[in-house]
Amino acid sequence: MLKDCALFALVTLGLSIPIVAIRTDLGQGTGLFLTTRWGAVAVLCAAVFALRLVQRLILLRVGRRRTAAQARQAASGLAAPVSRLAAILSPLTLGLALFLPVLAVVGGGGLSEGRYWIDLGILILTYVMLGWGLNIVVGLAGLLDLGYVAFYAVGAYTYALCATVFGLSFWVCLPLAGLFAAAFGVFLGFPVLRLRGDYLAIVTLAFGEIIRLVLINWVDFSGGAAGLSSIPRASFFGIPFTAGEGGFAATFGLDFNPMHRVVFLYYLILVLALITNLVTLRMRRLPLGRAWEALREDEIACRSLGIDTTMTKLTAFALGAMFAGFAGSFFAVRQGFVSPESFNFLESAIILAIVVLGGMGSQIGVAIAAIVMVGAPEMLRNLGFLSAVFGEGFDPNEYRLLLFGLAMVAMMVFRPRGLISEREPSVRLSERAR
Repeated sequence: MLKDCALFALVTLGLSIPIVAIRTDLGQGTGLFLTTRWGAVAVLCAAVFALRLVQRLILLRVGRRRTAAQARQAASGLAAPVSRLAAILSPLTLGLALFLPVLAVVGGGGLSEGRYWIDLGILILTYVMLGWGLNIVVGLAGLLDLGYVAFYAVGAYTYALCATVFGLSFWVCLPLAGLFAAAFGVFLGFPVLRLRGDYLAIVTLAFGEIIRLVLINWVDFSGGAAGLSSIPRASFFGIPFTAGEGGFAATFGLDFNPMHRVVFLYYLILVLALITNLVTLRMRRLPLGRAWEALREDEIACRSLGIDTTMTKLTAFALGAMFAGFAGSFFAVRQGFVSPESFNFLESAIILAIVVLGGMGSQIGVAIAAIVMVGAPEMLRNLGFLSAVFGEGFDPNEYRLLLFGLAMVAMMVFRPRGLISEREPSVRLSERAR
């Protein structure tokens, strides 16, 4: 343990020499003077050594408690605490999601005043749906996919092109976007059937970049870097959200408000996310879902059991891509504009971070991670009280990503397997009657 702490301090020393130890100051003339701060370097190295030692001691104590708790659980046969926690959090989060527009209206004092919270809810639910879709590929099948945003882009451009060129409605384009994205998932799956680990990650990353570059350079097809605009909006099953006769407000006897469309989009993405969750949970209990988990644990053992790993991988890619296509179609209809810059590698990294931080294979963990990763940076925009602590010139918006990054580092140190690291078994075998 002391050797490990000394290694951390040594690395800190190497990083501190060019950054902390030497500082350039302007002299009274035109030259620069070097000022050394070896005392600060020594304090920093000592602090890192002490913090690493405290961390190792805490982790050692937590590990002993966890081992003892698992032993007691195995002896008593009680349900895992994580399962009980998930059983409590699931209805709470679902209830909050269902009544968020009502809470936003009541808290904001009106429908228009609560738009910020409804828009934030739409953004969070979009990433929840994307996280659940990628969880099929990464969490259940164990296939590291760094190009998941490519399927998101395929769904968005499918709706944009079908709606603008062929005049198809959103409800016709939605299943088409999922089918096209699933086809691209199969297209990606064939070349990577024999790849695993880092090689699989590199190929999927290249696939995502290829899709983005094709969209940028194929100007006649996708509009190039300028993207596609004036995308038709979704209707309420044929009833448009317009102010005239035949519109949504006139049909249901309501006063016209542009927020009606926003609330409709919120419940639309909520339904799509719940369908994604329901299909994933049902698939886990089927033989195909159990084949995914067997593939994740050990591909060689999976082959020895007679499981068709080719079909297992392709179905995982296709199903995960299909849900990304649905989400991309919703993104296009919500924004009314799509461009290749909306589907860069950062989006794939965020979605993958949601799956990893939430706990691979855990549905409730992915949902909580999406709420934290998407909602927390927005909440940090409103830390105005910090200006009273650090002075008037302090802008919390400039430090929100720094604080968020520190929180992610702490998360990976203390919970390396994610928020919900324990997965509920897909099938429980009842004890044979004596």
